[in-house]
Amino acid sequence: MLLPIVAYGHPTLRKRSEEITKDYPDFEKFVADLTETMYVADGVGLAAPQVNRNIRVFVIDCNPFKEKYPEASGVKGLFINPVILEETGDPWYYNEGCLSVPGIHEDVLRKKTIKIRYFDENWVEHTKTFTGIVARVIQHEYDHLEGKVFTDRLSPMRKLLLKGKLNDISQGRVNVDYKMIFPTKNNKR
Repeated sequence: MLLPIVAYGHPTLRKRSEEITKDYPDFEKFVADLTETMYVADGVGLAAPQVNRNIRVFVIDCNPFKEKYPEASGVKGLFINPVILEETGDPWYYNEGCLSVPGIHEDVLRKKTIKIRYFDENWVEHTKTFTGIVARVIQHEYDHLEGKVFTDRLSPMRKLLLKGKLNDISQGRVNVDYKMIFPTKNNKR
């Protein structure tokens, strides 16, 4: 089942997400729905807060980047209760977008390498290091679990210049090919 994606300005995007346990209700179905929603919306990652669930879960599929970034080939999966242990390497800019902030793409500075601890779909714990575009996708989704969106990482001047577009998104004045929940409207589109 496709899940509606919450739009910029929705309070769910600003809350720090809670850890879950193995007995989280209907978890397998939720993960299947989250993954399907990511693919249908043409995303490379989707975090639970983006579908109005404040739990520490996200899915990624970095394969669309594999031609330009070989480290992305075959990297996809589920991250449960992740904790970024360290971020290292030279920071680099990349033009990011977000399904909750449709139509806006901005250069965001992030560290090149991360070390992260998380549980997979079988509740097996992993501690792994990721670099390049894969690290960036994970950092972007991880930010959602911390109550942040990528526009928070922009300069104050850039945020000011985007204020009108961000307001339009929160008001529901945006065209997307997927269902969304807007903070100032009672309806979904």
